[in-house]
Formats: sequence, structure tokens, C-alpha cells
Amino acid sequence: MHQPLTRYQGFTLIELLITVAIIGILAAIAIPMYSDYVTRSRRADGQAKLMQVAQDLERCYTQYSKYNDGNCSVFASTVISDQGFYVISASGSDLTESTFTLTATAQSDQAGDTDCATLTLTHLGEQSATGDDPNSCW
Repeated sequence: MHQPLTRYQGFTLIELLITVAIIGILAAIAIPMYSDYVTRSRRADGQAKLMQVAQDLERCYTQYSKYNDGNCSVFASTVISDQGFYVISASGSDLTESTFTLTATAQSDQAGDTDCATLTLTHLGEQSATGDDPNSCW
């Protein structure tokens, strides 16, 4: 007596290889896009802190009639952005009685952001940046 041939249900090796290849292609596209999104979202941390420090300096100017008054404690210690991705600085000629230029320099995980290495904000509200693509920074 002959038994009928039975076909096993499952996936063939070719089907599994094609699936793995498709997942690899999707990952190759998605990971750089996600990384770029994370980098851009971290820039918002530096931008927000620049705006906050500028506002604090404007309060000093209103109260003491100059940005660099000794009673103004904006730069009493190192100013680091809320999430720690940027250090805000203004010293020497960047901070005078009537003008300021604030610079946010990327640090830690954000230091690899070559498109926007530094973000800059002046007392006039002028925004600029340095890096490979400064037009995309603000």
C-alpha cells in the first residue's frame, strides 16, 4: 500500500533569506534617518538654553543698564543646557555693557553634530551657526 506524499508546511531557506534581506534594507534606511532626527532634536536643547540665557541677560540690562554688570549672575558658573548637550558661553568681547554674543557649543553625545558645531545668538536676536550646514541649524 502506498502512502500519499505529504507536503510539510513551513518556510523555505530562500523565503527566510529574502525576509532577512528586506529587513536589512529597511534597517539601512531607517537607522540613519532616526539618528539624524535625534541630532536635530538635541539642537533644540541648545537653542532653548541660548534663548533662556539671552532673556536672563536682558533682565540684567533692564535692572543694571548693562549686560556685564558684576551683580548679574548669569555666568557665575558654567552654563550647561538642560539636557547637557550644549555649553553656553560669552566672555571677553562677546559680553560688553551694551552687546552680547552667546555661543552654544555641542558636547558629549551631540559633539558629533558636524552640520551645526556651534549655535550663536546676539543681543539683536541674530541667529547663526558654524558647521557643514549652518543654514539648517535654526
